[in-house]
Amino acid sequence: MSENGMDEVRQRLAALEAEVDRLREESAQTRALAAMADRDTAEMRTALRAHTQVLNALRETQLEQGQAIQGLAQAVGVLVAGQSEHSRILESVVSGQTAILEELRRRNQG
Repeated sequence: MSENGMDEVRQRLAALEAEVDRLREESAQTRALAAMADRDTAEMRTALRAHTQVLNALRETQLEQGQAIQGLAQAVGVLVAGQSEHSRILESVVSGQTAILEELRRRNQG
C-alpha cells in the first residue's frame, strides 16, 4: 500500500474513532436522560398515589358528614313534629283556660 493509501486509512481510522467517541458520549447522555425520566416517572407515581389517598380520605369524610347531616335532618323533623304537637296542646289549654275565665266572670256577675 502506498503512503497516500496509508494516510487515507489513518484519516478514516481517526474519523471512526472520533465518531465512536461521539456516539459513546451520546449513549451516556441518553442513559442519563433515561435514568432521569425513570426517576421522574417514579416521583409522579408516588404523587399520584398520594393524591388518590387524599381523594379517598375526602370521600370517606364526605360520606360520614352526609350521614351526620341526614341524622340531624331527621332530628330536626322530630323536633318540628313535636313542636306542632306542643302548639296544638297549648292551644287546647289556652282554650280551656279561656272557657274557665268566661265561666268565672259569668258567675261573678250574676
